[in-house]
Amino acid sequence: MKTVILAGGKGTRLGEHTRDLIPKPMVKVGGIPILAHIMSLYTDQGMSDFVVAAGHKIEVLHRFETWIATKTNLRCVVVDTGLDTGTAGRLRAVRGFLGSGGTFLMTYGDGLADVNLRALLDHHHRMRTDHGVLVTLTAAHPPARFGTIIIRDGLCTVFGEKSQDPSTWISAGFFVMEIGVLDFVHSDSMSLEYDILPILAHQGRLAVYQHPGYFQMMDTPRDLAALEEAWKQQPPPWARWRKRPAAPAAGGAGPFS
Repeated sequence: MKTVILAGGKGTRLGEHTRDLIPKPMVKVGGIPILAHIMSLYTDQGMSDFVVAAGHKIEVLHRFETWIATKTNLRCVVVDTGLDTGTAGRLRAVRGFLGSGGTFLMTYGDGLADVNLRALLDHHHRMRTDHGVLVTLTAAHPPARFGTIIIRDGLCTVFGEKSQDPSTWISAGFFVMEIGVLDFVHSDSMSLEYDILPILAHQGRLAVYQHPGYFQMMDTPRDLAALEEAWKQQPPPWARWRKRPAAPAAGGAGPFS
C-alpha cells in the first residue's frame, strides 16, 4: 500500500529553522528531519512504499530520496507537484504514482503521532463497506497551549500543566483514502481541507477514527520545542510501535544528521 506524504510546505512560521533554505519537512527533530520520523512511524508498522509530494526546495528532498534509495530497502519517490499547488492538487499530481490499488495512506510532512495504522485501516475498511466512505481521517486531542486552572470561591483549587485537551477533537492529518476521491479534484489550486473534505462530510462519505494518544504538529518554534522535548523520552512517544531502528534513521540520518 502506498503512503503519500505532502511535503511542499515552506515553513515560513518556523523562521530561522528553515531560512528559506530547506522545505518544512526537512526541519530536524533530535537532529533528524521530521520527514524521516514520519516515515519511521509507517515503517515501524509494516509500510515501506512512499510517494513524497514536493514543491518548495525540491532539490533538498531529492537528496533525501537518493539517500533512502542507497541506504535503505524502502521505496521512496519524490514528485514535483509545484510551488503553489493546493493540498488536493498535490494529491492529484501524484495519482499516476499510486498504482492500481484502490486504497492509499496519506499524511502531512509536519506532524507526529502514535497512531495505530492497522486499527485505522480496519476502521476505514468497515466504514467503506457499511457506508461507502471515500476518506477516513484521524481525529486527535489538540495539545493545549496554556496551563489550566480551576477557581472556586476566589481560590485556585487546581493548577494544571499544559496537556492535551480531552474535550476537543481536531484532524491529526493521518488519512486513509480511496483513489476515487481524486475524481473530485479538477484544479491544482484545490485544497483538501476546504474543497474536498467538507463535501465528503456533507455527503456522509467522510469517516473519523478517534485517536486518544499522542499528537503534535510542527507549525511554530514553540511546536518544534515541544517535539524536541518529547524526543528526549526513550522511546519518543511517536515511536511506541518500534521493534527495531527505523530504516530512515538507522545509524543516524546520513547527510541530514
